[in-house]
Amino acid sequence: MPDQPVLPTDSVEHDITKSTAAPDDASVSDAGSTRKRQWGAERRSEPLSIVHPVPSRRKILLGRVGILATILAWILYVISTVLRQLADNPNAGFQFQLETVSYLVVVTFLTFSALMYLLARQGAMYRFASHKRVARGELDRHFADYHEGITVLVPSYAEEPQVVRATLWSAALQEFPDLTVVLLLDDPPFPTDPAVLARLEQTRALSVDIESALAAPAERTNSALADFRQRMEQGDTDAADELRRVSAEYEAAAGWLETMAEAERVEDHVDEFFVDLVVMGLARELRLTMLALNAASAQNAALGADRLGELYQRLTWIFNVKTNTFERKKFANLSHEANKAMNLNSYISLMGSSWRREDAAGAVILREAAGELADLIIPDTEYVLTLDADSLLLRDYCLRLVYFLESAGNERVAVTQTPYSSFRGAPTRIERVAGATTDIQHILHQGMTYYGATFWVGANAVIRKRALEDIVEVENVGGFEIRTYIQDRTVIEDTESSVDLGTHGWTLSNYPERLSYSATPPDFGALVVQRRRWANGGLLILPKFWKQISQRRFMRERVLFREVLLRVNYMASIAWASFGLLFLLAYPYDSRLLSPLVFVAALPYFLAMGSDLRDSGHRFSDIFRIYGFNLVLLPVNLAGVIKSIQQGFTGEKIPFVRTPKVKNRTAAPALYVVIPYLIVAFSLLTVWRNVQDQNWGNAAFAALNAVLAAGAIRAYIGVRNSAVDVALGIIGWLYVEPKKAKQAAPQIVPKTPEEVDWESVLYHGDRRLNRDLRAGNDRRRRVTPR
Repeated sequence: MPDQPVLPTDSVEHDITKSTAAPDDASVSDAGSTRKRQWGAERRSEPLSIVHPVPSRRKILLGRVGILATILAWILYVISTVLRQLADNPNAGFQFQLETVSYLVVVTFLTFSALMYLLARQGAMYRFASHKRVARGELDRHFADYHEGITVLVPSYAEEPQVVRATLWSAALQEFPDLTVVLLLDDPPFPTDPAVLARLEQTRALSVDIESALAAPAERTNSALADFRQRMEQGDTDAADELRRVSAEYEAAAGWLETMAEAERVEDHVDEFFVDLVVMGLARELRLTMLALNAASAQNAALGADRLGELYQRLTWIFNVKTNTFERKKFANLSHEANKAMNLNSYISLMGSSWRREDAAGAVILREAAGELADLIIPDTEYVLTLDADSLLLRDYCLRLVYFLESAGNERVAVTQTPYSSFRGAPTRIERVAGATTDIQHILHQGMTYYGATFWVGANAVIRKRALEDIVEVENVGGFEIRTYIQDRTVIEDTESSVDLGTHGWTLSNYPERLSYSATPPDFGALVVQRRRWANGGLLILPKFWKQISQRRFMRERVLFREVLLRVNYMASIAWASFGLLFLLAYPYDSRLLSPLVFVAALPYFLAMGSDLRDSGHRFSDIFRIYGFNLVLLPVNLAGVIKSIQQGFTGEKIPFVRTPKVKNRTAAPALYVVIPYLIVAFSLLTVWRNVQDQNWGNAAFAALNAVLAAGAIRAYIGVRNSAVDVALGIIGWLYVEPKKAKQAAPQIVPKTPEEVDWESVLYHGDRRLNRDLRAGNDRRRRVTPR
């Protein structure tokens, strides 16, 4: 999902930073470079298993019971409470009838979302129960004579070099026969700030550094494979000697990785994950293979030539990689729309062709060229892997997902991914709880695949290039062809592209293992940016989805009702859940509408979530923390939904704002800090009113909201940080920047040919010269004496 704001110039970047970055005295980091660990943060640092545990029959049965209990409780509530109250109070008046209908609508939508949660997790359990991991030997055999390639695209904007470095390394160490890793840098290419320029140069050097570091082990493994093949051709082989040779190569490869791990600087839990799971995880797997080879040698066993060749090839897959850095903003003919989607689209549109750089009036344009005229050759590949710059992949992500795409029955699968999990050992309470919601979403996305309702999540995915060509849209902008594969109309571009692929007959699938991890915002300010973006766009995509459904039914394709329900819930549930919760908090509904059946309908949802949290290494009691977490995020979600509605009316694109990733705390907008306090205050007022009226049900609900919201404020925002953020908001509102002096217009047209910018005239035409001529003529008319 690296996120990216609309920052075409350095000055805009500074303006946005001032509105989000906290001052030094608001920092929560210690004197070092690592973030201070809070009380209540996550103690566990080891990740979950790659393969999900097989759920028991009892758990699957309880999941079915929970779905039935939710449906029956809602039906009984409608009959025993809503219809009964309307029948028993025919003269209660319009207000009571309106309250009854609105309350039923709110309860129905919230119950529907709870039901979709239960349905999705049930599908996930079915998938986990039936999943069989592909054996390593089958992977080696499938890719032994493989000739297709994969290009890993890592879009990055204003990221810390260390963050990008870990991501590039996790991609470069993928076991794949033909792997290219491209860093798509989207920073302004010519910054004036020395610090920004230094960071940019560091990031630019990463690709070269990685390829240089891998050169020595790549040369060794390539030489070992070549020598082995030569021995095979000459018939000069000894079974025992070959086992010792290949075992020595695996020991050398594992030793190189272990040396790299020892040299890594570990500052936080993400660095720890990179060293332990990405680098050392691969080293441990190579040593396990070496152990098997040594055991085979000790038992006087022999491996066939084909199997030995596959073992040698595996080492070459690890260390042979092509790396590159590409900056689209250096070229005038590529889109400069400030979002991740167009960064990806710009590079994908160049794949499979050769280009030459051409100067045009101070700008650089890429022209398609052939042969020796080309100075930029971008090869085409069968697959594209998109990877956010703050995500990490485990060692065999590419191998297993491409194998899945090439398995029988998956010919029309366009996108496959492993929904990312959270890094363990979060140093802050809010990062731990946000990570818990991420791990819950991983389970739900796996279950949605069971019903054919997969959505592209965005942080990582393997995509068939051919599928992208099916959904491409071509337009002409300023005389240049702009190709859009991944839509940038909304800030959740992956969701809209999922609908586009379905319209063209493609499907998507989540691979049922944990092979990818992504960073979670460590503070409330950064989380506000991320969750406000996530809440924006779903409503805008719904009309396109309905069009897709109509088209699929017209083509006589079977469309499961469960798929429609899950997809609609995924795109629109933030909207109705946010407004529904707002109504429940703010409006004093008649106590006659309350019923224990509403609690019964919600109970399976909370019990199931608690069970899922515990299975994901979190606490059952986190269901209360997540509820409070959602309460303080209520204004953020509402802001995102309202922004979607605004965009629907205006048709304008919403700026893509990146999630800040800084060592210190990110300040939150004052409005999002104040509203949670107002929720607590209003809930306490509601408690007092309902106690006076002896409306005990409403009083209990309001008291629960007050307690959990207050706890969430203290744990996730902080009282001191709240004061700082509100003060910054007030100062920012009062502060007015001084007006900049207007630049004087050109006073006279150039008088001599030496002063004419002939390149601009020839390239842009006469419009600029005409403007200067008019300005010069006007001035001459003003100064000419009569």
